[in-house]
Amino acid sequence: MNFKNVVTKLTFIGGTLGILGACNIGSGFQKADSLTAYVDPYIGTGGHGHVFLGANVPYGAIQLGPSNLSAGWDWVSGYHISDSTIIGFAHQHLSGTGIGDLGDIVLLPFTGDIRFDRGEHGDDETGAYSLFNRNTECVKPGYYAVHLDRFNVDVELTATSRVGFHKYSYKKDETPKVLINLDAGIGWEGEKEGQITIENDTVVSGYRYSMGWAKNQKIYFTATFSQPVASFQLADSTTVQKGNTVTASRAYAALVFAETEEPQDLYVKVAISPVSIANAKGNMQEELPGWDFAATKQAADAAWNAQLRKVQIETEDTIARKIFYTALYHTMVAPSVFSDVNGEYMGSDFRPHKLGSGENYTTFSLWDTYRAAHPLMSIIHRERVSDMVNSMLRIYQEQGKLPVWHLVGNETDCMVGNPGIIVVADAYLKGIEGFDKNLAYEAMKISAMKDDRGLNWHKQYGYVPFDKEEVESVAKGLEFAIADWSLAQVAKLRGEQEDYDYFIKRSDAFQHYFDKDLQFLRGVDSKGNFRPEEFDPFHSAHLANDYTEGNAWQYTWLVPHNVNGFIDLFGGTDKFITKLDSLFVVEGDLGEHASPDISGLIGQYAHGNEPSHHVIYMYPYAGQPWKAAERVRQTLATMYTDQVDGLSGNEDVGQMSAWYVMSALGFYQVSPAGGPFIFGSPLFDKATIALGAGKTLELVAHSNSKENKFIQQVRFNGKPYTQSYISYEDLMQGGRLEFDMGNTPSATFGVEVESRPMSVR
Repeated sequence: MNFKNVVTKLTFIGGTLGILGACNIGSGFQKADSLTAYVDPYIGTGGHGHVFLGANVPYGAIQLGPSNLSAGWDWVSGYHISDSTIIGFAHQHLSGTGIGDLGDIVLLPFTGDIRFDRGEHGDDETGAYSLFNRNTECVKPGYYAVHLDRFNVDVELTATSRVGFHKYSYKKDETPKVLINLDAGIGWEGEKEGQITIENDTVVSGYRYSMGWAKNQKIYFTATFSQPVASFQLADSTTVQKGNTVTASRAYAALVFAETEEPQDLYVKVAISPVSIANAKGNMQEELPGWDFAATKQAADAAWNAQLRKVQIETEDTIARKIFYTALYHTMVAPSVFSDVNGEYMGSDFRPHKLGSGENYTTFSLWDTYRAAHPLMSIIHRERVSDMVNSMLRIYQEQGKLPVWHLVGNETDCMVGNPGIIVVADAYLKGIEGFDKNLAYEAMKISAMKDDRGLNWHKQYGYVPFDKEEVESVAKGLEFAIADWSLAQVAKLRGEQEDYDYFIKRSDAFQHYFDKDLQFLRGVDSKGNFRPEEFDPFHSAHLANDYTEGNAWQYTWLVPHNVNGFIDLFGGTDKFITKLDSLFVVEGDLGEHASPDISGLIGQYAHGNEPSHHVIYMYPYAGQPWKAAERVRQTLATMYTDQVDGLSGNEDVGQMSAWYVMSALGFYQVSPAGGPFIFGSPLFDKATIALGAGKTLELVAHSNSKENKFIQQVRFNGKPYTQSYISYEDLMQGGRLEFDMGNTPSATFGVEVESRPMSVR
């Protein structure tokens, strides 16, 4: 069988209703009022969404789902809708990233004889994989099922936070077998090692070590089977091992169970730990001591419903409802738990540590998520924010700086800037308790004064010169400046005047890059001269120009912390508006070396990548909130659909979906830390947000429709509210926020200077 026949392209008409219909959504373990019934996990599995598909619980350590045979950029989550192959079911996956990793501890139920590996490039019919028909696939939050055609086995999966639960249904007169595959992973791995030990006839344990995106990852596991193993074979890639343990670069175990004349179900529980096999066993004993698969599936569904119910919407737009709850679901796949039930976790110094309380987390895609995902969390998951911040402070103590892009205890240093500072500052400025404020301030300051990743030049020159930092100099300087502003606000709150003065000055780096003649932010050398080469604001070169996954049109607007100061550079609001208007209509050639992340284009506004996400909400700062409303509705309608390719770019660990959630509710946090939230155009007739501590916020949009998208006036708790924004403090008081909507822009709302949002200095 050749590779092109293994991977088949599937065409979907009318979304995924046919597939989901096979799941009987709303029946069985799902109650009639279940919000999980509105979640379609297939959204984002096509195109370049890169979302995880499988069974998990909110923020759980386990992401249990299928891994396809194929590899490459569109398979970094392990699964793509175009693929019809499965090599097994792995217990950890990333969701929406641009780089692949994890895919650890793969189990494949099978019958007959197979090779332990997948076969050479998938062209060996004896390799360890199966074709499947997507009509047999069923996926809901906390649950996944599929039929493996080659082996005639039905698979069902569910999970707790740290334990994956498998149910394999074999046909009569078949000998059930299970392959444990520690060779398979996702991404571009280097050295790896696996160990498998058959402890007794129902327990198999081991670990997997790998060097990939996370350079030093070790995951421990224990698997318990509902039936005794009748025989087994342990092997590496070439040699069958003797005894009950194999340690090899490519370790496998083929377990054989007793044949029966009747169909039989085999259950497998797999617990993981970042610390030890003993801890994995403790996790299983605490979270899943029994064998009730249906109850575990129901508990996973209940866990998702509990979180989804924090935002309840009223709308007659069934497609928008599906997109919204799927987006909300996607925001809670990660960050993921990275500690055991006994409080132990593997630190960034690769030594075990023990928590005093709370959970430890990993998978911090901070360059993406500081923009909307963490602000959303500060509204609906405020109780979880302190654990997130404490996890980041522990990372600081163990590696000497706040995380940049942290994955299973490893600092990948992926992307640019100091986004960890922004997230910690946001929690600090919003008055969230439960973490050491002095330690947080220390961590932010130390991280801001490092000399790595171009920060040394930023400290020396007040910006990053292109002749000192050859790649991404503008993007690095702008992101450093955003973090500096965030830290400066914390310094001001604490009364640290000297620190405030220093970091607020550094936050003005964007002024060095501004070319007043061309009105773009451009590369500048250490003598203050713009790049001498001919300037093309459309051109982009991935990892080879002054921007990160973008061009000058997109990066010129990356000043969310000082919009008013940025407007002044243009010479006033009129010139600023003229330039901003042009962003959404100009067209040009990005060049053959442009990053694939530059997607979701409206003119040169690139919604498929995060640096553009705040730009629409700059209009209210210039007194034209109706233009924000127009572009928000356009983006909600065109960049998000209920199709498998319904995301305009990578999901990016919840950020792409968080933008939808926030914007559909009617506001967005432009300022990187502390708020406020800028009004756009609420999509739903009514939304009720559970704020915690018994408080709720009702958002009501009167006379709302596709045409009536412009805010005419606002009332908060019955009183006129003239600002085109709301502070975090007011929002979290709860109450009733009402929008009167109309089909033409208001001549008064948000127009006067005193009603506009103002950047804080």
